[in-house]
Amino acid sequence: MKTVILAGGFGTRLSEETKLKPKPMVEIGGKPILWHIMKIFSNFGFNDFVICCGYKGEVIKEFFKNVEESWSIDLVDTGLDTMTGGRIRRVEKLLENQRFFLTYGDDLKSVNISDLLQFHINQKKLVTLTSAQPPGRFGILEMDGNNVINLTEKPPGDGNWINGGYYVLEPQIFDYIHDDSNIWENDVLPQLIQKNQVSAYKYHGKYQPMDTINDKEKL
Repeated sequence: MKTVILAGGFGTRLSEETKLKPKPMVEIGGKPILWHIMKIFSNFGFNDFVICCGYKGEVIKEFFKNVEESWSIDLVDTGLDTMTGGRIRRVEKLLENQRFFLTYGDDLKSVNISDLLQFHINQKKLVTLTSAQPPGRFGILEMDGNNVINLTEKPPGDGNWINGGYYVLEPQIFDYIHDDSNIWENDVLPQLIQKNQVSAYKYHGKYQPMDTINDKEKL
């Protein structure tokens, strides 16, 4: 199975880093976050990658000239202003009408990829997404009148589940993507949800987004 990684966005919320490089090339522990993501899939035996490049894609291409890993990598220029659904559509031929993984190039989670795949097979849907609980932003006070009786420091997710990426997709999803303007999350997924074709694999591990410099430091 191939793993498609969306790595073409502008990363504007992390502009301190992304003026010079695409967001997936921001370094965590001396290596780009993109490399760490690929290592997760590789550790489960999935070594075939399709990277959807766009903004400053030449930086990604230059990096992989010197990477010594047993990976097969297709680096595809999917356009500067192409939306996420359009980027997926542009690499359709490389996927050869086969089931594939999809994830984001700035999203690091220690997902058990083998369990995720088996869950998807069992569900028999066109899409499986990995749901996650993000770290809470604030501590929670439990009150009795004016008295504080308990403090929970930043409970994970505040009880909510979000779309955490790390998808498994069947090739039929391409029937729902029409052009470069289609946004995977806003245009395509809602259609598939309406047709009862999306299941959620619950990820209970640590989740730390990378939207700010503070997030990067935590990672």
